[in-house]
Amino acid sequence: MEQRSVRIGNASGYWGDDPEALHRQVTGGKLDYISMDFLAEVTMSIMQKQKNRDPTRGYATDFITMLEPVLAELVSKKICVITNAGGVNPFACAKAIAELANTIGVKLNIAIVHGDGILDRVHDLHAQGVTFTNMEDGRPFTQVADKLAAANVYFGAQPVVAALQSNPNIVICGRVTDTGITLAALRHAFNWSPQDWDKLAAGIIAGHLLECGCQVTGGNFTDWQLVKNFKAMGYPIVEMFADGTFMLTKHPDSGGLVSVDTVREQLVYEMGDPHNYITPDVICDFSTLELTQQGEDCVLVSNARGRAPTTTHKVSMCYRDGCKASGSIVVSGPQALAKARKFAEIFQQRIAADELEEMLIEYCGQDACHRSLAATTEGDEILLRLSARAASREKLQKFIKLVPALILSGPPGVATIGGAPRVQEIISYWPALLPKDAVPAKLALYGQQGDTTIVIDMPDAAGRVPSFPAPQIATQLHDVDLRPATGVRMPLSRICLARSGDKSDAANIGVLARSAAAYNFLDSYLTASRVKNYFRDLCHGEVRRYALPRLQGFNFILTQALGGGGTRSLRIDPQGKTLAQALLRQEVSVPPEVAG
Repeated sequence: MEQRSVRIGNASGYWGDDPEALHRQVTGGKLDYISMDFLAEVTMSIMQKQKNRDPTRGYATDFITMLEPVLAELVSKKICVITNAGGVNPFACAKAIAELANTIGVKLNIAIVHGDGILDRVHDLHAQGVTFTNMEDGRPFTQVADKLAAANVYFGAQPVVAALQSNPNIVICGRVTDTGITLAALRHAFNWSPQDWDKLAAGIIAGHLLECGCQVTGGNFTDWQLVKNFKAMGYPIVEMFADGTFMLTKHPDSGGLVSVDTVREQLVYEMGDPHNYITPDVICDFSTLELTQQGEDCVLVSNARGRAPTTTHKVSMCYRDGCKASGSIVVSGPQALAKARKFAEIFQQRIAADELEEMLIEYCGQDACHRSLAATTEGDEILLRLSARAASREKLQKFIKLVPALILSGPPGVATIGGAPRVQEIISYWPALLPKDAVPAKLALYGQQGDTTIVIDMPDAAGRVPSFPAPQIATQLHDVDLRPATGVRMPLSRICLARSGDKSDAANIGVLARSAAAYNFLDSYLTASRVKNYFRDLCHGEVRRYALPRLQGFNFILTQALGGGGTRSLRIDPQGKTLAQALLRQEVSVPPEVAG
């Protein structure tokens, strides 16, 4: 008999999230499933290095710590946990869970989805014709083939659906998409067809809202003052119905806030083309979604639309890309900025810049995150941050010695921070594609011998591709009037919300109007060219703007905007998390009817 609804909660949005979140989700009310996300692109390379040093490591050990106080209750309440905590060593993760269960006297069924790790197969696959061309910038794989540190295929929901058929208490995955672990639970519960594109799209959208934990329940929210309680933040819960509509909520009396605006902000987080949100299971169109506030901390999400996916999987590869180091000193007032600039000048005179591939000087407290978008007021203190990147550790040795050497040889009023900088290995990201049938997913039931290869049914992807409006594109700086002559002067934050995120070296900024009148104004005012001009110091590629009229919003993609992105960037904000705030602080003149 088909279930009427399924309740899925999230208890982790990244490796290092709130260690009490799982406990609050398990004890706070009824749930059928809990999803937990621990992985990012670079996380896999960190785990791979851990496994190379110790074959029993290479997974998110935090998961075991979070699991310990609630494992017995999870089993008694029949809540199934689905997680990618397995990293590059899901069998070791399963073994650690089994040992914990044995210690506390709990019997468990553990399913393992694996086979995504292809580091030892990459060169053979390349020889067989898989190009592994960088899907973002077109660079050939030969540039990094001998520098790889990790390589993992993004599987979709299908192998997790197969794992759930064994009625496990916990499903441990390697690199399954963040949204796929949610969709799998829904497909299993409702017996959705793998070709029912609209329902699959609803599942993916639910997963997208869940995957970043409390970021959809009041965390990182533009109107943070509306969140009455940040203590014991309520993590999100999706109650999905068989028709693909769902409620986004949280446990009663928990911290945080669920509103149409918190949901809108998370929808646009780390989004590319909103008409083509590509996953291994379905391509989603976010532009059709409808959001309705259904009561306190409850939002109805409906009208999801999807279509057949591509015939390829994304491969997340990481490669060794030199080293970097950052060091800081605190410079106090009076004239803090002038003193900091003098220290920077002294440092530049001393350093052998030809040994370095890049050097960056940032004045934190003045303009480090927002550059020319920042206000011109001067702080009482400046954190002078000096960063450099080089091909090897050896080429950074002079740099790391010269940072603390500044302290006694410049203007007065300096406080030290942490001594000499620490050299870090740079692991850069290389996304590529390969045919879905080139690498099969595998399923294992912990404690049984052998693996079961899962044959992933290939959906018919030859259907009609809808035609969508072309985005606005700004490729270079133009003379754009940043200060319209008439209207009421105010910061953009008065008429819109915004949230920003990263994908490699591109940043996205989702902008959401506070009213229909504000949307109409922004439609003509906040063009791709204007955003390109705003971020002229940070964005060195094109800016693309996509309109989302039903959500009264826009999504801007700023390419070449993060200094290389990930661990390669020297910036204090390498993931573009502060860019939305930079945009919101810009003052504009708006018509009186928009100003309200």
